[in-house]
This record gives sequence, structure tokens and C-alpha cells, in this order.
Amino acid sequence: MRMMIFGAGFSGLAIGRALSGDCDFAGGTTRSPERFPALQGAGLTPFIYQGDVPGEDLSAALSEVTHLVMSIAPDTDGDPLLEAFSGGLRPSMPKLEWIGYLSTVGVYGDHDGEWVDEETQCRPVSKRSVARLAAEDGWTRLAAEAGVPLAIIRLSGIYGPGRNALKTVHEGKARRLIKPGQVFNRIHVADIGGATALLARERLGGIYNVTDDLPAPPQDVVSLAVELMGAKLPPEIDFETADLSPMARSFYGENKRVSNARIKASGYTFLYPDYSSGLNGLYVDGSWQQ
Repeated sequence: MRMMIFGAGFSGLAIGRALSGDCDFAGGTTRSPERFPALQGAGLTPFIYQGDVPGEDLSAALSEVTHLVMSIAPDTDGDPLLEAFSGGLRPSMPKLEWIGYLSTVGVYGDHDGEWVDEETQCRPVSKRSVARLAAEDGWTRLAAEAGVPLAIIRLSGIYGPGRNALKTVHEGKARRLIKPGQVFNRIHVADIGGATALLARERLGGIYNVTDDLPAPPQDVVSLAVELMGAKLPPEIDFETADLSPMARSFYGENKRVSNARIKASGYTFLYPDYSSGLNGLYVDGSWQQ
């Protein structure tokens, strides 16, 4: 396997670590040379990519790539790589065998707390989720033209080392926002790596929700983090009167429970099937503060 990860950030690095033992070559892109050590620490050869046509070194690596992972979020102008590869994938990646595209469960939109799965109609609300669904469609077309399987990997709220409720509590930034009936799914970054690695090894295509087993109210996660840290429980705040940014408030405009049955049926066993096991794991090994 020769892999390239476009956008080797929090999730991309986890995928690199999960597949490091499978790859003859693994590369990742970043916008800044300052992040080269982080990529190298995850077993990735770093390349600069600023969102335009890939440069000479990156293009040379792509010509040998068999597995491509896309982890760059589209902006208001769309997905830059869809334009960069508008002439097709094969001219740049003649050996390509599989593509993974990291998307979001936000494409489902609001379903009033009901369960959704990969067959549920998408009706995104936010601009970022609308852009994600358009990018999914664009990559579906490119993959079909290239004749390679595409795994669309829809992720819920990501947490893990250095990005979690334990750290928020420690920093005194935790809030217990209360909106009756509101639930969210979450996913530990290690399970993003593990699930993507399974799909890449097996060259599986299709849509997969990579999310935990336990959609839960956000205040429950804060309460568990407070308990583990031995901190003082912050007061409840009514969502309707809370001082929130428009983006933060928009997250609460989508309420659904997301099923992960398909990725399990494909053979993946979650390392952290719920937020309780995830936060406990971060607390015990101390990685919450990284």
C-alpha cells in the first residue's frame, strides 16, 4: 500500500498511525512546514499543499499512490481538490486502488432526535454541511470515472488526546448547556484511524457512519468529565438564553441519533464505543492533556 493523506490534521494523523505498518509509503499534506514533525511522528512523509494544483514533489509521490485519503474540509468556494483533479484522477494517480473521503454526519441535517443511517435522506442545514454533501457528490463522480471504490466516511463530533471535555474542565471552560431532548454522537479519533484503516485494507466502497454507540446530551459528557477530574460541577445554562456564537448555536439546530451498524457489519470493533469509555481511557493514560 502506498498512501497519501490530503489534510493530515487531527484525524489524518490518526489514520497515518493506524496504517503505518501496512504502508510501503505514507505521505501527508499540510499548509505549514512547522507541522512537519507531527506528520513525521505519525509515520508520514510531509508535503506542502496550499489548495491549488499539487507541486512537483507531491505530484511525483501521487504518481505511485494506491490509496488516497481526503481530509480537507471544503470552504465556501467548494473543495479545492475537486477543481485540481477536474480532469480526472488517473492522469495524476494511475495506480490508484481506493479512495477514502472524510465527511460529517452533519449532512443528514435535523431529524428531531430520531435514528438515522446511511440510507436516510440527507437534508443539511448549515452551509458547511451543504458544502460537505456537494463534495461527497464530486468525489463520487471522480471515483466512478477512475473506476475505484470510494468510502465516504461520515464522522460525528471528534475528540481524543488534547481535544476533549477533560481538558475543557481543567481549563475552566466547561459549560452545561441544557436544551431538552438534544443529543449528539461522538467519535474518538483513534476509532477514525481504525475504521478508515479497515476500509482501506479491504478496499471497501460505500457510505459509512463512523460514530459511537451512545448519542447523549452534551451536559452528560461534561458531568462525567467533572467527576473524573474531581472538579466543581458548572451551573446549568438554558440554551435559549445562552450567549453563543452563530456557529455554536447552529450545532444545536441538528438533533439526531446516528447508527454505526454498517461499519460494524463490515468488521470493525470500536476501541471506544461510547463517551464514557473514551473519557476514562484518556484520563487513565493521561493523554487528555496532550
